[in-house]
Amino acid sequence: MIFVGFGFLMTFLKRYSFGAVGFNFLIAAFGLQWALLMQGWFHTLDPLDGKIKIGVESMINADFCVASCLIAYGAVLGKVSPVQLMVMTLFGVTLYAVEEYIILNLIHARDAGGSMVIHTFGAYYGLSISWMLYRPNLDKRLNGSAYHSDVFAMIGTLFLWMFWPSFNSAISYHGDGQHRAAINTYLSLAATVLTAVAISSVSQKAGKLDMVHIQNSTLAGGVAVGTAAEFMLMPYGSLIVGFCCGLISTLGYVYITPFLEKHLKIQDTCGIHNLHAMPGVIGGIVGAITAAAATEEAYGKEGLITTFDFTGEWKHMVPAQQGGHQAAGLCVALCFGIGGGILVGCVLRLPIWGDAPDDHCFNDELYWEVPEEEESIPANPTHNNHMRNQHGNAQHLGNLPVF
Repeated sequence: MIFVGFGFLMTFLKRYSFGAVGFNFLIAAFGLQWALLMQGWFHTLDPLDGKIKIGVESMINADFCVASCLIAYGAVLGKVSPVQLMVMTLFGVTLYAVEEYIILNLIHARDAGGSMVIHTFGAYYGLSISWMLYRPNLDKRLNGSAYHSDVFAMIGTLFLWMFWPSFNSAISYHGDGQHRAAINTYLSLAATVLTAVAISSVSQKAGKLDMVHIQNSTLAGGVAVGTAAEFMLMPYGSLIVGFCCGLISTLGYVYITPFLEKHLKIQDTCGIHNLHAMPGVIGGIVGAITAAAATEEAYGKEGLITTFDFTGEWKHMVPAQQGGHQAAGLCVALCFGIGGGILVGCVLRLPIWGDAPDDHCFNDELYWEVPEEEESIPANPTHNNHMRNQHGNAQHLGNLPVF
C-alpha cells in the first residue's frame, strides 16, 4: 500500500509519473527510518537499557506514520522540490509521533485504522502546507491526466482497495476485534464503490463516469470506517458509512475542490480533502458515536474491556466517557494537522530549499532524465513494394499493417 498503492495513485498527471512514484519511494524509505526512531522513543524505549526495541508491530506503525506523510504529499504533488519533500517528511513524522502518543496514550482514544491519527492529521497537514505555498501564477497546462496515466493511477487504487481491510485490522487485538475490523472495512469499501459510480454518473452532463472519482472516491469508505473498524459497527453501519463517504467524496471533487482553490487559495493537486480529510473527520465522529453507544450486552463484559482497553488507570471508564475521549482525539488531530502544517509551510517558504519555478510544476523534466518522445517509424519502401507486387495494386495497402 505504501510503495505501490500511494505511489501509483499519484501517477495520474500526464508529465509527472516519475516524480509521483520516485519521490513517493524516496520519502517513504526515509520516513520509515525516522518513524522507527520517533515512535520508538515514545512507545518501545526500554527503560532498563535505554534501547529502542523493534518488532513487526513497530514496523507496521512506522508504515502508518509514513502513510500520513504520503497523504500530505498528495496536496503539493508536482509543486515542490525533493529537498522540500524531505523537510516536509522530517517534520511530518515528528508531529505524527507526538500527536499519536497524545491521542492513543494520554487521551486514551481508540483508532485502529487511523481515521484521526493518520488521515485527518495527514490531510490537514498537507492542505495547510499547500495553503502556505500558494502559487497564484501556477502554469496549469500540465495539471491534468492522459489516458495512459489514468490507467496507471487505477493500479494504485486497486492495490489500496484490496489491502485496506488488512490495513485497518493490522494492529487490532487478535480475535473478534480484528475480524470485525476487516469485515467492516470490506463492506464499507464495497458500498463506497457503488455510490461513487452512481454519483459520478449523475454529476456529469452526459451521464458518463469521471475517472478522477473512480480513482479516489471509491476508497473513502476505508478511510471513514478506520476508527470504528474494530467496534460493533455492524454490517449495516459499515454500509451506511460507505454510502455517505462515497456521496460526500464524489461531490467534493465536483464542487469543494474548485471552491478551495478559488476562495481559500488551497491548491489540492490530488484532492486529498475529499479522500482523506472529510472522510477522516467523519470516521472520528462515527468512532465517537459508536464508542458512546457501546453496551455490555453487545460486546460482553470481557469484550468491552478488551475492545476499549478498560484496564489499568482506565478500568473505571464507561462507554459514554470513551465517546468523549474519541471526540477529543479528533480535535487533537485537527489542531496538529492545521497548526503543524502552517508552521512547516513557513519553513518551506524559505528560499534555501530550491523551490520549483511556476512554469516547471507538474513536469518531470526539472528533476528527472526523461526519455525523448517516441517517433513514428517510417514505412519500409522495400516492404511496400513487395506488398504491391503480391497483391497487384496499391489499393490493398490501406487494410494491411505497415511496420
